[in-house]
Amino acid sequence: MEHGPSGGSTAMRRRSGLRGGTRMEWLEHDILCIIFSFLDFFDLVRCTAVCKSWNAVIRKSELLQVLYFKLRRDSGESTSSGQRKSMEFGLQEVAMKYHRLCLQRGRIDIHQWKAHSVGVDQCRMKMGLLLTGVGDKVMRLWSLDSYKCEEEYYIPDTASVVDFDFDESKIVGLLGSRVGIWTRNGKRSIFPSREGTFSKGLCVRYENAHFMYIDPDAVIGCEDGTARVFDMYSQTCSRIIKMHAGPVTCLALSDDELILSGSSLGSVSISDLASDQRVARLRSTDSAGIRTLCFNPCSHLVFAGTTVGYTYCWDLRTMKSLWETRISSNVLYSLSHLRSDNSTLAVGGIDGVLRVLNQNTGEVLSRCFIDDERPISSTRNMHAFIEKKKGIRLPEDAEVDRIPRTCRPPITCLSVGMKKVVTAHNSKYIRMWKFNM
Repeated sequence: MEHGPSGGSTAMRRRSGLRGGTRMEWLEHDILCIIFSFLDFFDLVRCTAVCKSWNAVIRKSELLQVLYFKLRRDSGESTSSGQRKSMEFGLQEVAMKYHRLCLQRGRIDIHQWKAHSVGVDQCRMKMGLLLTGVGDKVMRLWSLDSYKCEEEYYIPDTASVVDFDFDESKIVGLLGSRVGIWTRNGKRSIFPSREGTFSKGLCVRYENAHFMYIDPDAVIGCEDGTARVFDMYSQTCSRIIKMHAGPVTCLALSDDELILSGSSLGSVSISDLASDQRVARLRSTDSAGIRTLCFNPCSHLVFAGTTVGYTYCWDLRTMKSLWETRISSNVLYSLSHLRSDNSTLAVGGIDGVLRVLNQNTGEVLSRCFIDDERPISSTRNMHAFIEKKKGIRLPEDAEVDRIPRTCRPPITCLSVGMKKVVTAHNSKYIRMWKFNM
């Protein structure tokens, strides 16, 4: 039997579970913001007259102001510093909302390439560059746009890298009980033994003068519970700060000269870099060791992951706990967020699941793993052989242990960029998770 246009349309709506067609009111606020952000100024003005809900969304998101100031800038009209800041803030807010939406719900494409000849377990991402290493005798700096290895930094035969950090001009590496510096032109310097020798180092973080307006310092977390501060210019240890009774397992630095350190004894200690005095101690409710730590300078929130799968959040302004949640039964190796993002936190650990958490509540927004069963597509450019896989989001009621281990190799380190997360797995391969709507 043939159906007329009306009957066919009704049948289609019934099969799809819709009644009365699709309504724009069903679209969420973030999705509308993304749609509106692609419009020009005059089309956006027209959209404000469509209905009250659209008018409210556009007004609240400040898209009109952003586009107006952009038009003035492009036409050569001068704008005040306040107008420019409002425009930049509006653009950043839209970008952060899109980033959050992609991590929470977007399609996942995973690109992996062979970065080293042996397994490596550390990665750092800054300024569109990725530094990988720890496991062999070389650190490599990669372009994330082309997957090209831009530079290589070789380790002395008598030393091994424990941890590293970098900025636009140099790489700072922790070599057991010494500190090494590699400049971007390839020159290497190892601190003299009379100044550089110290109790076994476990982690390093480096702050550049461009952000702190002081001489750049490298902070080393040591096995004896101290944090040792090294001046990069004089290549000397300028301060020794007692942080914990047990080993310092992880570090984070704030823009206002605070050192935050995690301990194997289960606490986070905060000290002032200027006065060498302890400011506060943040305690977890269990005695498990703190394995990873990060600090959000925009929201003043401190995040920590433990050896038994708990994540904690404290507000540095009040020194009080905001939330705690157990997201895994195993150790969490790494957690990170985009510097200007106040909403999402990426967490990885031994169970190999990439989790995205709400920074403000600790709610698990998404759990992702590699679809290792589908055929792998691959491409070769002039720099690398790239294998492409799909990422899968795990349903809320699904058990992690039922997922094959080949689909979830342990995540030993991760770093977050705009709509992407880079992971290391103590293997030869580095993976970049790309999230797109």
